[in-house]
This record gives sequence, C-alpha cells and structure tokens, in this order.
Amino acid sequence: MNTYSPKVEYTDKNTVILGVNEFELCDTLDCGQAFRFSEINENTWHGIALDTYIKIGKENDKIILYNVSLEEYEAKWKHYFDFERDYGAIIDKLSENKVLKEASKKYKGIRILNQDPWEAICSFIISQNNNIPRIKGIIERLCENFGEKINGGYSFPTANDLAKLTPEDLAPMRAGFRARYIIDAAKKVSKNELDFDLIRSGDIDLARAELMKIVGVGTKVADCALLFGFSRIEALPKDVWIKRALVEYFGGELPECAKDYAGIAQQYLFSYIRDLSK
Repeated sequence: MNTYSPKVEYTDKNTVILGVNEFELCDTLDCGQAFRFSEINENTWHGIALDTYIKIGKENDKIILYNVSLEEYEAKWKHYFDFERDYGAIIDKLSENKVLKEASKKYKGIRILNQDPWEAICSFIISQNNNIPRIKGIIERLCENFGEKINGGYSFPTANDLAKLTPEDLAPMRAGFRARYIIDAAKKVSKNELDFDLIRSGDIDLARAELMKIVGVGTKVADCALLFGFSRIEALPKDVWIKRALVEYFGGELPECAKDYAGIAQQYLFSYIRDLSK
C-alpha cells in the first residue's frame, strides 16, 4: 500500500494535521496497544511515548499535537502515529469481506502506533494474563522506579539499565512471574543477542522465532511486539477473542484480502467481536 501525506500546518506553537478521518483518540490510545496514555477530556489525551511527553487533541478531521514543532512532527510523531499510511485504502481492501467491512467501518478510528521496539517487547511481556488497568499500573511503577525523570513524567527504562537488575529488584512493580521474563529480555537485548534487523524486515516466521528466544515469550507476545514495535502489519496476534473470530467468521484464518494487513484487520476485529459479546 502506497504511503500518503496528509496536509500539515503549524500554528500557535501546535502542529495540526488535516483531513485524517481514520483516527479517533480513544479507539487508538486505549485499545490495548499502548499503555502510557490517559484521557484529559473527550477530545484530548496525553501521555509519554518515545521518552517524550505528548498532548494530542482532535477537532472533527483535525489532529492537534500541542507544543510540537513541524521538525519534531516530521522526525518523530508522523511515524509514531502512522500518518504516512493510507488507512482509507486499507479499509477499502478489507471491505471485500462482509465481516471485515462491518468491523473496519465501525472501528476505522484505530491506527497502529509505531512504538519503540524495546518498550513494545517489555510492555507485551507484562501484558501476559493481565488486564489493561493492571498493565498500565505495572508499567507506570516500572518507569517511576527505573526510568529517568523527564518533562511530564518518566522515560521508559532502557534494556541496559534493567539488565543490571535481578527479578527481585523489580518487586516494587508487583509484576509477579513476569519479572523474570523482563530481566531475561533486557539482558538479551542489551547484549545484542536478538537480531533487530531480522525482526524488523526479515521473514516473519524467523522474526517471530527470534523474539521467542526470550524466556516466557510465546507467539502471541512475539506477534504483538512485531506489530506494535517493529511495524510488521502482517503480524497477527491471536488472543482468545481473535481465535474465536477466525473460526466463527472465516473458517480458521483471515480471508485473502486481509493477509497483507493482518495486524490492522486484527485490531478492527478484536474491538468488533468484543463489542458484539457485550
């Protein structure tokens, strides 16, 4: 899918992105792909991403990045919020299937966030057998105890810093069995035992296997890291909801129209099937 560039303006110290219809703050920032954002009001959210405080608002089809220069937008936030990807064209492709058409139409406001690879790996290790409020709490305590103080909060601790610790040192996080996995991941990343180039652009099965070298990382966590930390939109994380949807709607696997965009289709489908179950 070709990239595209929405119109961007700089006014009153804010960067404003115009004409982005496929983006809703709550749908994107509170759907379980990132865990450091919170709502200020219906139209404004804030949080820490890429070790930077960011405040973001939406007014109709305008996205407002507060106190963000055009240079910072180009260097950091354009990619992070995936503004170079034409989600409208992807939704058109997915709409070749009736179920995916309904799911993508209802949840078209979800975009994939291109997060820091290490943070994504660590966050989805923490996500195992966990709910979103508790994941957010563990990550908040991790950053407060082991990150650096920055404007608006704390940075995410580096793999090098966490590699110096033991699982027992992470007791203030109250992460349980996950502490051992976090330390193992930090040590492997800090020692360059994982091939990030392979993970980022190599064969998807080999990339998944590379991440699964980390103790405690299975296919679900690996696919989440691939999708949200390495921009591998063909990765398909499968939790119980997605496994159920694949069987119920598609006979076990996504239709052909979704294969290249499996991770994006998964986000629409996840929200869709959960909503139907309420």
